[in-house]
Amino acid sequence: MGITVAQTEKLLRLAKGDTLPSSILKGELFEWMVSDGILVAVTRGSRKSYRARDGRSLRDYIAAHFDIRDLEKYCKLLQEGGASRAEQVRMTGNSKTIARRTFYGFMVNCYEPIPVMLAGKSFNLLPEEGTFAFIYDFNTFSIPGDTVVVGIENAENFRYIREQRPLFESISPKESRLLFVSRYPQEQSRDLMQWLISIPNRYVHFGDLDLAGIHIYQSEYYRRLGERSSFLIPQDYEYRISTGSSERYDNQYSRFGKMKITDSRVASLVECIHRYHKGYDQEGFIGS
Repeated sequence: MGITVAQTEKLLRLAKGDTLPSSILKGELFEWMVSDGILVAVTRGSRKSYRARDGRSLRDYIAAHFDIRDLEKYCKLLQEGGASRAEQVRMTGNSKTIARRTFYGFMVNCYEPIPVMLAGKSFNLLPEEGTFAFIYDFNTFSIPGDTVVVGIENAENFRYIREQRPLFESISPKESRLLFVSRYPQEQSRDLMQWLISIPNRYVHFGDLDLAGIHIYQSEYYRRLGERSSFLIPQDYEYRISTGSSERYDNQYSRFGKMKITDSRVASLVECIHRYHKGYDQEGFIGS
């Protein structure tokens, strides 16, 4: 899928902070950007518009998916036409201005060996502590049906899974294995979600105990995976939230304070966050 002149002009406006009506943001490109959280909805009565989460994220998204490293120059190239191949390479990294990506996949981690299949070959997955495995050919990657996939939002928590083992042991019976996955550093990629949709395994989302963390879970994971997904709510969540950050809550309330609860299982957690007017960073679980 290429990007047209009209789409590029709209992307530039969004990158500069403009809010555009949904009626002019039609097509697969903008649908992807909404579902991936790059564009956020702004509602006024019955009218819906969209703005970029931030300009840098939008530019990084376009660079990752379309190899377009300079939106302004690329837009000028399309408007004027006739640019030389050398000029196209300087602007887009591609002499044919073809939409392409050069890096696919996502990172995985575990603290017990998991028998997996990748490209038709079986092996036991167990990265050495301090390292991760990167699954590039994710379309050929499969895991046992009783393995629970745990998505971790924070890089530090993903690094120190062994120090949070008591928390994770509450997720499933001891005979079940846990595969930890991270969408970073490929955060603008849809690869992890595409793989999760393709497998039947249970998915547990481990994020911050705050309004934004619950919004990410409901809008990105629960919306696509339904009841086989859940949000990790620790037994001592009330104590942790009571010791959390009021500033975090205040900063998030205007955007997420009135969000709709689509997964009733997080209702008690949301009620607790509102009661204490606080949010809790997941890094607090490391070593505790």
